[in-house]
Amino acid sequence: MEQEIPKCQKTISVLWPAFLMAGLATVLFFTAFDPVTLLQETRFADTSRLGAYTVGFFLFWLLTTSSCALTCFFRKPCNPNPR
Repeated sequence: MEQEIPKCQKTISVLWPAFLMAGLATVLFFTAFDPVTLLQETRFADTSRLGAYTVGFFLFWLLTTSSCALTCFFRKPCNPNPR
């Protein structure tokens, strides 16, 4: 009989790898692109570099969290009742 994994552990197993990948993606992205140059022609041109790094990190975290969550969702068997 399989033991149910606690909801807190499931949540952390999605958020922690997503956090690590968002950090890596932020470093790699902003190493290649300057946020001041990217935002120059937009209405967010007065945003500081630190603000752009913060928003970028959270957007990368949202993206990688959704990816991790979908992976966990699709790992579930379609038919939970074995024959």
